[in-house]
Amino acid sequence: MPDDDGGQRDQLNVVSLTDTNPKTAENRLSSFIRRNTAEIVSEWEAFARTLIPSADGMSPHALRDHIHQILTFIMLDMASYQTAAEQTVKSHGQKKQLEPATAAQTHAAIRFAGGFDIGQMVSEYRALRASVLKLWSKTGPAFDTVDIADMIRFNEAIDQELAESVNFYTDRVARSRELLVGILGHDLRSPLQAIALSTELSLHMGQLNERQTMLSRKVLESTHRMTGLINDLLDVTRARFGAGLPVVRAVMNMGTVAEQIVGEVRLVHPDREIELSLSGILVGEWDKARIGQVFSNLLNNAMQYGSHHVPIHVGLHGTPKSVTLTVGNDGAPIPANKIKMIFDPLTRVVTDDDADQTTGNLGLGLYITKEVVVAHGGTIGVTSSEAEGTIFTASFPRAQPAPAPHDARRHA
Repeated sequence: MPDDDGGQRDQLNVVSLTDTNPKTAENRLSSFIRRNTAEIVSEWEAFARTLIPSADGMSPHALRDHIHQILTFIMLDMASYQTAAEQTVKSHGQKKQLEPATAAQTHAAIRFAGGFDIGQMVSEYRALRASVLKLWSKTGPAFDTVDIADMIRFNEAIDQELAESVNFYTDRVARSRELLVGILGHDLRSPLQAIALSTELSLHMGQLNERQTMLSRKVLESTHRMTGLINDLLDVTRARFGAGLPVVRAVMNMGTVAEQIVGEVRLVHPDREIELSLSGILVGEWDKARIGQVFSNLLNNAMQYGSHHVPIHVGLHGTPKSVTLTVGNDGAPIPANKIKMIFDPLTRVVTDDDADQTTGNLGLGLYITKEVVVAHGGTIGVTSSEAEGTIFTASFPRAQPAPAPHDARRHA
């Protein structure tokens, strides 16, 4: 809230505005809010109690926290002098915050801690706006130009408080997501690594019978699957919430990676046929592990959705400027109205032929694939038809793209 000196300046501005305005101070909207604060607070509290279950069990103090300070800010802001330029800055949401913590931010912090979602918090400001204007509209004759000016200032002040609350709330959400990444990265992967190492050691000791060896291999296999899933969730969290996927470039041969991944998939699916074709110069600077993710995800996707009776085609073609990867499979085409969401996270586009299939796939692979390609400055797309089958095409430029300005600031 404004300091003592700022408060005195605001009070002086109230006097100066009143002296030059034919309406008395008592007839102005800011004065109406001051006189009717109790009724306004009561209406707002009644609305907040409807936000079940978030408000269920909250005390009246918790529900109406800082509303008096918010209303005080609104009254002072409405009464203070404002130039046309300052009004433009405020309307664009660019007014600088003068204090380290405001009532609106504190309100957002309490709502976040209380389990309110951002939509519920925003609805409180809508209710406050509606309550004040509804009560004020009942006080007298039709509004004149002074009243309209007051309403504009009131809405500007409400919007400023709302913006501060939303920004603070979203910042808290971002920090919570960072905490989730830390938990996934350490608290879950560490015990899984211990399980995997212990199981591998048991297998190499040579003191297990056939059944014990089989069970240990299943434990090790499941542990690796869980670790892969956690790594996928970490990648999605980084990509979705601003950190981006880390890419470490080094000289590598993309053809060698293709042969390695195709060989691994052939071992897992000995009954499936994969045709691999390599052409052009396939050496460049990319992230080998991330490129392996792209090959593995696209190839496993083709295995899952492609026909078991038709070979899967994997092609790599190098040009002076880029290397293009294609992975094609036959099978039921992706519906045209669903193909646009194929790279969305936590999405599986199910066709009629596989509607009854149940897998442990969360639908993260294609999203991560797209993010890896984009992190390399490339592009990826998909076409799907009865005649041509489904073909994913990813292009990786050889030259490293210059970082965008916002990326440079983010990683500085």
